[in-house]
Amino acid sequence: MEIHFRKLANADEPLQIHEAVDVSKVVKGRKDILAVGPLSVDLKALPAGTDCVNVVGKLSGDVDMLCSRCLNEVKSVLNIPFAETFKWLKQPVLPEDEDDELIYIKDESVDLIPYVEENFVLHLPDAVLCKADCLGLCQKCGQNLNEGTCSCDNTVIDPRLAGLKNFFK
Repeated sequence: MEIHFRKLANADEPLQIHEAVDVSKVVKGRKDILAVGPLSVDLKALPAGTDCVNVVGKLSGDVDMLCSRCLNEVKSVLNIPFAETFKWLKQPVLPEDEDDELIYIKDESVDLIPYVEENFVLHLPDAVLCKADCLGLCQKCGQNLNEGTCSCDNTVIDPRLAGLKNFFK
């Protein structure tokens, strides 16, 4: 999935990119992600001035994650906006008035896969809940409190007064 700056500058129409990208290696080792499907990439590359290219579109895919409270499986559908601007540097030195919004490329072509993977990872949710009022697991016995209550004593005692707990026994 490469963009060639010269070909795009001479093209009459924007370059359409429709591919499926395997992003499973990017999330490898994350214990909260059970499965990830291929990411559907729908992008459009447009010339934007001298040696600049705008790439806009969307990324979409399915991710199976664990609920951060009760550890049940949650299926999430991600729709991620994608917008990057690339500038081809003909000289190997970065300009002094460097723009933070631009991504400077030293070659005549740019591979979009690392930028697609980066946007995917940045848009993964930090904590997924199976439902908004998920009760989670009991801290003592591990019972899923969404399925039923447990017989554990979960009364919270202020640690400053814990010494007085057995005073009247």
